[in-house]
Amino acid sequence: MRTTRPWGRRTPITREATDAPAPGHALEALVLLCSVAAAAATVAQPFVLGRTLDLLLRDGEAGHWLPLSAGLLLGELLLDSLTALFAGRCNATWTASIRSRALRGLLRAVPDSARPHPPGDVGTRLTLNATDAGGAPAARAALGASLITPLGALVALAFVDLWVAACVLTGLPALALVLRSFARDTGASVAAYQRTQSLIASRLLEALEGAATIGAAGTGDRERARILAPLTELAAQGRRMWALHGRALGRSNVLVPLLTLAATAVGGLRLAAGDLSVGDLLAACRYAQLAAGVGGAAALLGALVRAREARRRTRELETMPPLTYGSRRLPPGGAGELELRDVRVVRDGRQVLRADRLRLPGGSTVAVVGRSGAGKSVLAAVAGRLIDPDEGHVLLDGVPLDSLTREALRTEVAYAFERPVLGEGTVAEAVAGGARHPAPDEVRQASRAAGADGFVRRLPRGYDTPLPEAPLSGGEHQRLGLARAFAHAGRLLVMDDATSSLDTATEHEVNQALRRSVRRGTRLLVAHRPSVADRADLVLWLEAGEVRAVGTHRELWHTAGYRAVFGVDGSGADALTPADEGLVRRHEPEEVRP
Repeated sequence: MRTTRPWGRRTPITREATDAPAPGHALEALVLLCSVAAAAATVAQPFVLGRTLDLLLRDGEAGHWLPLSAGLLLGELLLDSLTALFAGRCNATWTASIRSRALRGLLRAVPDSARPHPPGDVGTRLTLNATDAGGAPAARAALGASLITPLGALVALAFVDLWVAACVLTGLPALALVLRSFARDTGASVAAYQRTQSLIASRLLEALEGAATIGAAGTGDRERARILAPLTELAAQGRRMWALHGRALGRSNVLVPLLTLAATAVGGLRLAAGDLSVGDLLAACRYAQLAAGVGGAAALLGALVRAREARRRTRELETMPPLTYGSRRLPPGGAGELELRDVRVVRDGRQVLRADRLRLPGGSTVAVVGRSGAGKSVLAAVAGRLIDPDEGHVLLDGVPLDSLTREALRTEVAYAFERPVLGEGTVAEAVAGGARHPAPDEVRQASRAAGADGFVRRLPRGYDTPLPEAPLSGGEHQRLGLARAFAHAGRLLVMDDATSSLDTATEHEVNQALRRSVRRGTRLLVAHRPSVADRADLVLWLEAGEVRAVGTHRELWHTAGYRAVFGVDGSGADALTPADEGLVRRHEPEEVRP
């Protein structure tokens, strides 16, 4: 017998899990410790090898120096392997942490603050940029260790021979200037490269979302050109980055052999004068190479520059201003009275919503109508506190929304949207997911109310069908979003154009079920059809961001401006469905009838 898991019982992501602190510096410390130990072994090797060679040439045997030399070589290999292991773990841990924090900041942000970041830009920040930023701790530790090697080699060289050390020291400032110039010039190039990457990704996602429109219009070539237009700039920026990198490496690769050659020449002269042994000369030449190896830090420095710019981009998502919550709860037994007191919403210096002393009775169904750009969606967002007004207060049953706890707000205020995001679970989990935890019977009841139960039962596994395997039309997808909203309906249910993909008959059935089968409360419906407005208890008419009037549909229909919202201005009702045309004819005053 097939068993199924209970609906809505997926393992929850707790607040403690999402608020997990940064990984800390333990892994970075391990990378640094292994890198420093490997550097110490590298610095010790030339001295031990030189001593071993001198003993072999003089006595024919080296005693314990030979196994010590072999041990240092094996130890360096082992430490390098551990460094690579810990660096990989450190990169993965920090990348996951940065990505999680950036995503959490994005999801908790006020929706308007996320609008400047299109999906492609967000995707780039959460993938490529997070990966680059996650490599910073390990690269920082490796860079520190890479500087220990040349400094330690220089100190050891001074013990071997001061003249050779002085020769090497004179060339190090030139190498330092090369690194400084590289770090300064690379930062701007990396930032521009990452911005252009995001632009291309954003345009690509826009085209994928509108693939049907592009195909129908035959504008594929033009879209391809638009998407790839920044590619020339990206290539130029990439070439500049590689040119800077190559120039730094080229200069260091010239300086390092010159310094090594000069040190070898000085060491040879010292050997000829009898001031150095053969082993000392071997050690001096090796130390000269290691000391000049500071130029090899260019690659690590480049990684840090990329990581710094990438971290700046991910931190912009992480630090988006979130909605803050209070500590109050709603009074028990409230009917869902909604009140907007002196509310003002301003966007780009323009007032997009103004509502003074607007009170909607608890338990009523209110249709919000208005022309495009009148502020309907802004009002819907303010009513359920998806955004806060710039001025004024929104109250539910007498309690300001911004003083409620997150739980109190989201269990009593539900939303349904034109394009709901259902996730990738099963159909049942999509409907049950939310602040409440509806039982299977409640999920079915909500689906029936939304007109979704019939087609869900016809799916291969019914309510247990995974959404990616469910062939849903646009209307069916929207009905599942309605079912989720109905399953979580509280004192206030806001439906922002949530029935736009439904046919007139199905929309009528959903509206009837909304009154009979869904928990009682206030219903705020963004409406475009007069039939929806007619079935509402009240109509809230918006014009240019202000409340023009509040009344019943029949009362407002006598106003020409209200009829014009639905495309009726005395010359016909071309924008209406047949059902709406019948409604118009019943309500139309004699003077505007044909």
